[in-house]
Order: sequence, then C-alpha cells, then structure tokens
Amino acid sequence: MIKLVAAAALAAGLSSAMSLSAHAEPGANNGTWSVELVTESGLCSARYSYALAIRQGQVQLVSGEAGARVSGHVGADGSVGLAVSNGTASGTGTGRLQAGTGSGTWKVASLCSGRWTARRRNDRTAQAD
Repeated sequence: MIKLVAAAALAAGLSSAMSLSAHAEPGANNGTWSVELVTESGLCSARYSYALAIRQGQVQLVSGEAGARVSGHVGADGSVGLAVSNGTASGTGTGRLQAGTGSGTWKVASLCSGRWTARRRNDRTAQAD
C-alpha cells in the first residue's frame, strides 16, 4: 500500500512541474503524462512510474496499482496540487509543469518523501475538447 501511495504522490508531482505564463490557456497541460517518483527518505520503494491524464486542469490516474485514488488540479500557471490515497495511507504532491515537462515533491505522511519528474507523452488524446 505504501508503494502505491508513494508512486501516486510522485505522479502527482508530475502535474506540478510545469510553469506557464499567467495568460496560458486553461487546457494547455491537457494530455497524458509519464511521471517518475524517486524516494529520497523513508520506507517506500526507491522508484515508481505512473501515467496521469490532465483534462481542463483536473488530474486522473491512468495507470497504477489497484485501489489507488488521485485527485488534483493543475492551474493555468502550471502549478500542481495533488492528493493521493490507497486504503488508510494518503499523501500529497506539489510542483509545476512547463513546456511539456514538470517536477516537484511528494510526501506520504511521516513514512517517506521524495521528488517527482514528469514528461508529456506525444499522444494528446486527453486534450480533445
């Protein structure tokens, strides 16, 4: 369970690693993103990889372990805020997205924490209006 929450929290970081101008279009970050979470301290596994979809500022988990839930928002400026849960474990991720990449930090209570990086996939199917 800790693995899933940590990975989801890192994936959340993906949504937080993109910095856009304050005048960016609301759907500028729409699409599917590959996110990698790296544990820097605590009891979680060393590395996790996930896919997230962003549509009109809302974040959804595309691939991950069963039972994981991700909710969050990407602002027009690329700022990301995520909440991740799996069973009784929960975590958060923050960061920024900018020009097809992103980065940030994540934390699962006092169990573990780390950083995340994200890259927009070439397929932008989630962008359709």
